[in-house]
Amino acid sequence: MEASLAFFWIFAALAVGGAVGVVAMRQPVHSALFLLVSLLAMAGLFILNNAEFLFAVQMLVYAGGIMVLFLFTIMLVNVRKTKAEPFVHRQAGLALVVGLLLFFVVGGTVIATARQNETEAADPVKLATATFNGKVITGNSQAVAMGLYRDYLLPFEIASVFLLVAMIGAVVLGKRTMEKID
Repeated sequence: MEASLAFFWIFAALAVGGAVGVVAMRQPVHSALFLLVSLLAMAGLFILNNAEFLFAVQMLVYAGGIMVLFLFTIMLVNVRKTKAEPFVHRQAGLALVVGLLLFFVVGGTVIATARQNETEAADPVKLATATFNGKVITGNSQAVAMGLYRDYLLPFEIASVFLLVAMIGAVVLGKRTMEKID
């Protein structure tokens, strides 16, 4: 078996296992940690697909910034645990079955596509070079930057404002819950 295929299966298993853990865990902190495992596995899959820019974004923005935001929000909401609560949700078994089903369906599709593409050898230089509005762009990062900061700047900034509003809303809701408890 080829090394990249072995790494694909390892990262895919970690991503699916992390996703199942997010759904199955009762405590929000445990769910957030499983989400971190899933995000890191996705970053590994991006590296395997030669998407270095997406790897960097996944690591810095999602695995770094968004996870810190989630953990701070969980701490501000101050979820209390009772002793009689089970460790996992009742739907954990169903989540595991659905996760494994998705794992095998997606894995089978990837394997079938890889076998089909083995006969078609692609030139990596040709794939990495593209034209964007008459300008030759080489590389993944430059192509994403041209599209994001030139054509989609306004939606990008609107999304950042929505994230800021969501974070402020979570803090306000957490503060209200704490005032009612105290």
